[in-house]
Amino acid sequence: MTTLLYTHQACLAHDPGAYHPESPARLEAVLAALTAPEFAGLERREAPQAALDDLVRVHPSSVVERLLAAVPERGYVAIDADTVISPGSGEAALRAAGAVAAAVDAVVAGEADNAFCAVRPPGHHAEPGRPMGFCLFNNVAVGALRARAVHGLARVAVVDFDVHHGNGTQARFADDPTLFYASTHQSPLYPGTGAASETGVGNIVNRPLRPQAGSHEFRQAMSREILPALAAFAPEMVLISAGFDAHRADPLAQLLLDEADFAWATGQLMEMARRYARGRVVSTLEGGYDLSALGASAAAHVRALMSD
Repeated sequence: MTTLLYTHQACLAHDPGAYHPESPARLEAVLAALTAPEFAGLERREAPQAALDDLVRVHPSSVVERLLAAVPERGYVAIDADTVISPGSGEAALRAAGAVAAAVDAVVAGEADNAFCAVRPPGHHAEPGRPMGFCLFNNVAVGALRARAVHGLARVAVVDFDVHHGNGTQARFADDPTLFYASTHQSPLYPGTGAASETGVGNIVNRPLRPQAGSHEFRQAMSREILPALAAFAPEMVLISAGFDAHRADPLAQLLLDEADFAWATGQLMEMARRYARGRVVSTLEGGYDLSALGASAAAHVRALMSD
């Protein structure tokens, strides 16, 4: 199994401030975990900057231009109460979205079986009309829409196991039956979306989990509801919003998952991709705020991607 790793040093230059949980140390922890000898077989590639054509499939050009124009020459600019940008944020955001676009290209071309994008800022909260929730551009949506527009894939799916609901991805996908979005997430919790009743045009599957839910509830939601819905959709590519903040050690939420749960979910999604999508999987980093748990969970996820 050939797995690509996309990242870029510029993603470390996005600095939301000294006490912000979405810190450069998150990516450092992931990359450090992936230096272990077992990951020597990863093919490592530099993430390119996203092209405007890719961004505007998700975000209106005015939103893209306004965000990039807001990047300061020094200091900080608050986009909202949670989302802060600094001089390095523009390139970081472009590289994060560009990583997923490039990974889609490579996997569709058969250069690898799958790919993991170790990038930040994360993306799944970024709605078409606004950045929010630590997110600037919606990286996974950029990749999904490139798969459809550039490579002609008729059905593209995103599955999101971040502890927070991916409101931005859902907002972009909800009225488009060629796109599928499924999410497990804690509820109640930020951003307050993701009720089971939110089904789009039959292409959205939300399975909220109560605080203190653990492996049993998570695996049941995946096995009984999300995976059957994904199979019925029969995707030609599966993208993963890989947030690891549902880990029991995470300080921003109260679910009780661990590394084995993320590895299991990854394996299940790979099996779906083998069945319907020629094995094509692209994953991108979303949340995860306990550095030790984040590194271990990302390693478990990538280990599963690399498995036969």
